[in-house]
Amino acid sequence: MKKNTNKMKGFKFNIYWIYAVIGVIFLSMQFLSPNSAEEISETEFLKKVSSEEVKKVTFVTNADKAEVELINNDKRPPHLFFNVSDVKDVKEQIYARENESYKVDISSRQESKMFEGILSWIVPLVIFILIWMFIMRRMSGGSSGGGQIFSIGKAKGKLIDKENIKVTFKDVAGLEEAKEEITEIVDFLKSPEKYTKLGGKIPRGAMLVGPPGTGKTLLAKAVAGEAKVPFFSLSGSDFVEMFVGVGASRVRDLFKQAKEKAPSIIFIDEIDAIGRARGKNAMTGSNDERENTLNQLLTEMDGFGTNSGVIVMAATNRADILDKALTRAGRFDRQIFIDLPDLVERKQIFEVHLKPIKLSKNIDINFLSRQTPGFSGADIANVCNEAALIAARKSKKFVEKQDFLDAVDRIIGGLEKKSKIISPKEKKTIAYHESGHATVSWMLEHASPLVKVTIVPRGKSLGAAWYLPEERQLTTTEQMLDEMCAALGGRAAEEVFFKKISTGALSDLEKVTKMAYAMVSMYGLNKKIGNISYYDSSGQQSGFVKPYSENRAQFIDNEVSKIIEEQYNRAKKLLTKYKEKVKNLASELLQNEVIFKSDLEKIFGERKWKSYEEEKLDEIDRKSN
Repeated sequence: MKKNTNKMKGFKFNIYWIYAVIGVIFLSMQFLSPNSAEEISETEFLKKVSSEEVKKVTFVTNADKAEVELINNDKRPPHLFFNVSDVKDVKEQIYARENESYKVDISSRQESKMFEGILSWIVPLVIFILIWMFIMRRMSGGSSGGGQIFSIGKAKGKLIDKENIKVTFKDVAGLEEAKEEITEIVDFLKSPEKYTKLGGKIPRGAMLVGPPGTGKTLLAKAVAGEAKVPFFSLSGSDFVEMFVGVGASRVRDLFKQAKEKAPSIIFIDEIDAIGRARGKNAMTGSNDERENTLNQLLTEMDGFGTNSGVIVMAATNRADILDKALTRAGRFDRQIFIDLPDLVERKQIFEVHLKPIKLSKNIDINFLSRQTPGFSGADIANVCNEAALIAARKSKKFVEKQDFLDAVDRIIGGLEKKSKIISPKEKKTIAYHESGHATVSWMLEHASPLVKVTIVPRGKSLGAAWYLPEERQLTTTEQMLDEMCAALGGRAAEEVFFKKISTGALSDLEKVTKMAYAMVSMYGLNKKIGNISYYDSSGQQSGFVKPYSENRAQFIDNEVSKIIEEQYNRAKKLLTKYKEKVKNLASELLQNEVIFKSDLEKIFGERKWKSYEEEKLDEIDRKSN
């Protein structure tokens, strides 16, 4: 019985069946039609009677025709037919041509048109019914296909059944604090009585907040995998539709499905698509539908019973713009922050993603984690995959250290363009530009230490420098100024050595300008402006209206310009001081196209300062050895 049920579930309607039915009907009409016989004239018929070929003649009295059956013919009769002008006259002529050995069987009948009448109205009716059934089936089908008008209010959530969830906390590297915080939710889903017995209420929801690629979705799947419960996954944009009321209807349907399969988890990815703060652009009326969807979500989250066993999880990287009613206690009780992985976490993530890759013996995971500061979990997975592809392209049997370095370079800077035509003059300018960056960063205490410099074009840039930034939780004024000075080192080198500047410093100027404006108007790091911040963390502030006067805006612009020019002049002084060493560095670059930290140590000597990050790395290396 179960086998038959499964077969019925796999039953699918095919439009070609309609074509087959129509074809059968028309073929049957063709075969059943009396007009399948060949038409001849009355004269030809009489000639055949004279030659004794005719066996039988049937006169159809109400149709003015006669059907002829021949003697030597294997086909289904009638074989021939002809139009009759005068039945009496034709009969007399037949009698005249008969003899003692040859007689023609003559009969008469009236043709019944009932069959034709039935076909004339049944066949179109059947065709219409079949087409209607097909259209209705397509319109009311599952929500995954297109054109399902009658299922437009159904939730588009993808149900991942508990048997199909293979991800557990073991597959999630790093995120130790987040895993600890979310373990309680898993524990409740496994044994809810432990909490409800003591009068505790289950958490209604948990929101995962963090930058893209840090593992928010993966962590949510791991929760479902650990708890072994149904997992409804969908995006915030799945609720949004052009029809009014569809979003609210889908929210209701989603929670209805989740309650039926309770205990279960609803995971809404990118919830900021519907959870944005209400009340903005109220005059346009463009966000009415989104607000209705949000209102329904708020109602559902605060409306179901405490023992229903439905937990809502959400992920976003824009927590600052979410509606306050959504993030309050009782709806999303917990906000779990997932930051970019630190050094130790990057090592753990590398260990997970390197398992399926055939590695050479000289691979140092500590070194790889050191080379990828600021990388998310998704970025690290991409590095591992890209390294494997690079090694395969070179027909290697194992993935080597250089493949990983090439992969990091490609992800950060883009594809190498060695074929790009660059004049010797331009190449020299690029070499001095990159040497300027390297020199200034090497000579400043708080600037990021250099890892690698190249003048090979990558992506849109004509040259690039890689640094090992210190992972800071707080940034001082001195640190920001040193970073700005290092960024301006390239343009400063062009002016010092060539007495003219180029457009190659665009990205540097953009970075420096943003940093300077942040110092003055956001962080309160300018003495003349004072301890004032114009930053709006709530996101309620309109972009058209500045929170300060025109005079203050002019003052901010002047201070920003002053800060940038001071650091530019500072970079020029440093480059002038170490002019000969910069020339040596630039010539090395022109000769080899790529230089590393060791090359800078040969020219400038060992760097005076060691960042906390480098000290930590050295300590890890000592422990591992």
